[in-house]
Amino acid sequence: MLDKDKIIIRNVKKEDIEKIVDINIDGWKTAYKDFIDNDYLIKLNKEEKIAKLKKYYNQDGFIVAVIDNEVVGFCIYIDNNKFSSEYEEIDCELCALYVKSTLKKKGIGRKLIQYVIDEFKNKGREKMILWCFAENVQSRAFYEKIGGKVYDYKVGQFGDKEYEEVAYVYNIQNM
Repeated sequence: MLDKDKIIIRNVKKEDIEKIVDINIDGWKTAYKDFIDNDYLIKLNKEEKIAKLKKYYNQDGFIVAVIDNEVVGFCIYIDNNKFSSEYEEIDCELCALYVKSTLKKKGIGRKLIQYVIDEFKNKGREKMILWCFAENVQSRAFYEKIGGKVYDYKVGQFGDKEYEEVAYVYNIQNM
């Protein structure tokens, strides 16, 4: 575990984008290598991801974790329920959470999530949802350890294949 005081959480800056994309692509290639089709992982395109993120990097709900001026993780979240009318009782979503693969299990992911939960609490939000690959055992254990309850399942398509995803819900006012 790192000294939590060394982990700084802040809004993303344009100059962070390339490092965020590196963390994202490495995260997919390391965490998902045992169950996501290798052809899909090989085709992850850094330049396309950079271009996409540069379009909306300055919107609310996009934060980074920084240690010694180096971006080591990031999180994207949505403070509303416009993502799915199917889940009317859900009022916010954690969309992405990635930590540099060499720094996992050091408290960075927990600090990012706590930041998001505190933001949602301050806005009076009650139930947060996040989606995870059902086969991503390590992340699922983390999400359950911090209080997530299995809520639903769906199938998502990545490349030419379908993968089961599981939703976790958090009662954030009780966290």
